[in-house]
Amino acid sequence: MKDMADSAGREAEGLVKNAILIAGPTASGKSALALELARQTGGCIVNTDSMQVYSVLNVLTARPGAAELASAPHYLYGRVDPAKHYSAGVWLADVKRLRDEGAFDERRPIFTGGTGLYFRALSEGLSEMPEIPQSVRDRWRYRLLEEGSSRLHAVLMREDPRAAAVLRASDGQRIVRALEVLQASGRSILDWQAERGHPLIDRRSARYLVIEADRAVLTRRIDARFDRMLDDGALGEVEALLALGLDPELPAMKAIGVRELQSAIAGAMPFDAAIERAKIATRQYAKRQATWFRHQLGPEWSRISLNDHAQAVKIAADIAR
Repeated sequence: MKDMADSAGREAEGLVKNAILIAGPTASGKSALALELARQTGGCIVNTDSMQVYSVLNVLTARPGAAELASAPHYLYGRVDPAKHYSAGVWLADVKRLRDEGAFDERRPIFTGGTGLYFRALSEGLSEMPEIPQSVRDRWRYRLLEEGSSRLHAVLMREDPRAAAVLRASDGQRIVRALEVLQASGRSILDWQAERGHPLIDRRSARYLVIEADRAVLTRRIDARFDRMLDDGALGEVEALLALGLDPELPAMKAIGVRELQSAIAGAMPFDAAIERAKIATRQYAKRQATWFRHQLGPEWSRISLNDHAQAVKIAADIAR
């Protein structure tokens, strides 16, 4: 019994207490709610979105603006070079670094964003992955560029059919990741993923909020926001990103709006058509996010209606007490 208690105590050491998690689809008002909570609790805001980590795409990824950044401490926004790959594991390591540096000692952390895997990493942990030698990483990324994802999927099907069976032939980044892990460790990525890690937050003291939105209302918000993005310089951001000459398979190059506006810049389609296509892609992404949050988040998550501002304010006030 003593050994079990000691083990539980060791596991609890370093857990981030009193965290607030705010999830929801894009354009659902997560940042506004996080700012309200930061104001009422004296908390800090931690980016929990896989695209808002990248630099250059300030406007196009809807990162907080100068006024919001000045109103509360914000972490992990716009700090990653778009030429780099960034993963949930690296993000979790960055959050641990913030914890170790004392960022959450005096301020309550408010994690907000739309990337479900990041929230899962916080509350459940991630499986450990092997170190990938740079030579192995470079080899498979070069082959992806030269041969394309379908041919590498065929390689994976031959070498690790279980992993290939759960990946789309068009998903080059995940296919490459599976091949890297297999070459570096001799084990399937599925075996590594089955070995769950440890949560980073104290789940008993955490508060979980997910914003749910009527589709028609969210569509109007998405469309209006994209128009504002264009007014605020999104096209110039895409031009700056393209000037870097990056691999189109990099995650930052797949941010919604990049490919659509790139096509318009190249003259492959009219700007009006590109804008409408980007809006449609954003709506489709929001639908996928909402479906994931609906089916993957448990009963501990409080569901907040996008249309019920009074409910959100009341929850914020209750948390601040």
